[in-house]
This record gives sequence, structure tokens and C-alpha cells, in this order.
Amino acid sequence: MILLGLLLAFLCGQGIAWIYMLTHSGLSYSRSFVNSLIVMPVIVALVMMVLSNNLVTAFGLMAVFAIVRFRNILRDTLDTTYVLAVIVIGMACGTMKFGTAVIGTATAALIMYYLYYTSFGSRHRFDVILNLHWGRPLRQSDELDTLLGFYTLRSDRASQRSPDGQEGTDLSYRLLMRDPATLDSLIAELRNIQGVSRVTGLMSDSESEV
Repeated sequence: MILLGLLLAFLCGQGIAWIYMLTHSGLSYSRSFVNSLIVMPVIVALVMMVLSNNLVTAFGLMAVFAIVRFRNILRDTLDTTYVLAVIVIGMACGTMKFGTAVIGTATAALIMYYLYYTSFGSRHRFDVILNLHWGRPLRQSDELDTLLGFYTLRSDRASQRSPDGQEGTDLSYRLLMRDPATLDSLIAELRNIQGVSRVTGLMSDSESEV
């Protein structure tokens, strides 16, 4: 039963680790963290087996943990959820609640994959970051605004800055496109407008979430 519990904890941790590797996004990926998701439930299960309702052993284990401590700063808040999941799964395996461990692992994995697949919680406010230099007075920008209105559902002027010693204004827009595939056509038409120069467009999905 002890061997079965440790083996199940390893398999459940392996499943959670695979889901983490599949759904992870951002800059905080760590191979050692993935490995810890596999090892942690096994260690927790072993701890629960050592305790086995023994109060004296529990107090002794608390004293050991008070002496040997480790601290780790998680960069992603979702990583904390994975750590909590493997700890609970390890506790279930260590207390021989195998059905709970299997069902809990499957449920947690499905939830994590659902959040990844549906991009739940993301806010799609714009498609394109558009930067350009407007060499005419801003009050004469009606032609520019009309063209942006033709290609976009919403355009917000995020910033405007007049470079020192230069004529004109640097403009930055956040655009929600009617069709993101028409970005090249929009840029080409912008370059044909008198007074427009240095036009650049960046798709919002190229930005990294920090």
C-alpha cells in the first residue's frame, strides 16, 4: 500500500506537470519548477505516511521543518495554484485516499486546460499598436481619422509628442481592427497621405505579458 501510494503520487504529479508544460505562457518557465511538481506530491505522501496519526511524530516533523527551511519566490501567481494542487494530491495519496487523488488530478488538469484553451480572463481591447509622425498641424488630421475609422472598429490616440527641434507630432494609436489581415493595406494608405511618415505597426499578440 505504501508503494502504491507513492507510485500514484508520482503519476498524479507527472500529469499535473504535463498540463503545466502544455499551458504555460510568459517568461517565468523553469525546468526545476516542473520537476518539483513531480517530486513534491511523492514527498508529501511520504510525510503523511510517516505521520500516520502519530502526534509525537508530527511534532518532531514540525521541529525538523523549523530547522530546515526553504524559500522560493514564484514569479507567476498561477504557479502557486500548481504547488497547492500537488501538495493536496500528495496528502490524498499519503492517506490512502486513492480515488480522491485520481479525481482531483483529473479535475485540476481539466480546469487548467480549460483556462488555457479559452484564454479565460484575457481582455481583447486592441489588435494593433500604430506609430507614425504627423508633419502637419493636428487640426488638419481629419483625413487621417477618416482612414483609421474605415479600417478599425475603435481607434484610441494613446499618446502624442512633439520632438524637440522638429516639426510635426509623433502619434501613437491603439487600434481594434475590423480585419487584422488588412494592417498592411492600412499602412500603405497611411504612407500616401501628405504629412505622414515613419509609419510602424505592431500586432498586440507580439507583446509579452509581464
